[in-house]
Amino acid sequence: MTEPTTPAAAPAGWYPSAPGSPELRWWDGTQWTNHSHTLGVDSGQALTAPAGTSSNTVWIWIFAILPLAQLAEIPFLASFYDRLAAVGLTNTEALRTAEMNPGSGYLILQAIGLLVYAIWVVIAVVDYNVLKSRGVVRPFHWAWTFLSAWVYAIGRAVVAHRRTGSGYAPMGVFIASAAISVIGVLVVVFSFVAEVVQTAGS
Repeated sequence: MTEPTTPAAAPAGWYPSAPGSPELRWWDGTQWTNHSHTLGVDSGQALTAPAGTSSNTVWIWIFAILPLAQLAEIPFLASFYDRLAAVGLTNTEALRTAEMNPGSGYLILQAIGLLVYAIWVVIAVVDYNVLKSRGVVRPFHWAWTFLSAWVYAIGRAVVAHRRTGSGYAPMGVFIASAAISVIGVLVVVFSFVAEVVQTAGS
């Protein structure tokens, strides 16, 4: 088989087997491999990454445990609920004032949420590019993170598994991390409800 010609310093990637040829072969950065696919062909074989390609990146694991960062919101959420409970839910005017002026704690709560969201997007971009550099054809696109971190975590796992045969573990960790975060928030909410019920009954 005639080897395609590529500069020795070329980065790893898919290159034409011959000038103008629709067939692409994988250059691993040092030598040509036997992995190839044809442009415009969407068969499972064409989309399969080179043998041994790992879908695990340090970035997807950070992405997976990031929901735990939302536990940092709990003290500020508890503080906001304490303010509402203190004015009493039957005191309409005081309650409206508390809701209109939630305090710095509530603003910090919102800032943490936005920061975590932004970090998710950045991590997804880096993770996507790392997968492409490893020869993963058309990995799940990072832009889906704008819709939801859940969408990227699940979609990435499914596509990565199809391309490399692995990729579900980070999704499982993401779901577990998100569950722990939700449970933490629910504990605060239930504590608030219990306090309100107790106050109303006394």
